[in-house]
Amino acid sequence: MKVRELTDWLEGEYPGNMAEDWDNVGLLVGDDGQEVHHVFLALDLTEAVLEEAVKAQADMIITHHPMIFRGMKKINNHDFTGRKVLSLIRHNISYFAMHTNYDVMGMAELSADYLKLKERQVLSVTAETEQRPQGFGRVGKLPEPMSLKECALYVKEALSLNDVRLYGEPEQMVETAAVCTGSGKSMIPDALKKGAQVYITGDIDHHTGIDATAQGLAVIDAGHYGTEYIFMEAVSRKLSAEFPELKVSCARIVSPYTLL
Repeated sequence: MKVRELTDWLEGEYPGNMAEDWDNVGLLVGDDGQEVHHVFLALDLTEAVLEEAVKAQADMIITHHPMIFRGMKKINNHDFTGRKVLSLIRHNISYFAMHTNYDVMGMAELSADYLKLKERQVLSVTAETEQRPQGFGRVGKLPEPMSLKECALYVKEALSLNDVRLYGEPEQMVETAAVCTGSGKSMIPDALKKGAQVYITGDIDHHTGIDATAQGLAVIDAGHYGTEYIFMEAVSRKLSAEFPELKVSCARIVSPYTLL
């Protein structure tokens, strides 16, 4: 199949116009008339991931986070982004990214599925479609009331994580949870407005954590990578179901940091 056939389908599932204005999504490197046989999925296109894709003989890479965010005036081997662009071209690999459009049209519901939230509603509405409101994150009821410590352990197990960070009183009981994958601190006001008792996200800094608890919202920081690596398996399942003739593989799941 041609790259454009795959990208047209992806655009139908996760429209680029659902992305934030500052974002950079779509076909970032490559020729959409090129044949594609093997798609490689990753959260980020690091040099190690690119090397992994090359060894797997992939001819297209799809990531969640865009490798290119800002305009590039030079493409050479003097910086890591330039080296990756050159390598993609050298190995004839097309590169596609779907970031905040996937957050809205895929990741929000996916994260709520992992946590088995009930009575769901959108955390932060960004668009009104014919079917329903769309936006970042979800708010809903946990499978059962539990202590904050139990909730943190539940999130850790549900997402198969090595660690989570907890802001709040471990023994307090919680039932209504909000979740937003990646870096979700800007949506703390939305979580408070929707009546969440605990907010599950990533990239929570010291002051944001203590300020949230002061307002009555406990926070579980499951990490940026920890809340979003689920992108790979989810997209792999969808691609394999829609295009059974297409080989699909995923980057190794490796946390970007090490706890000592």
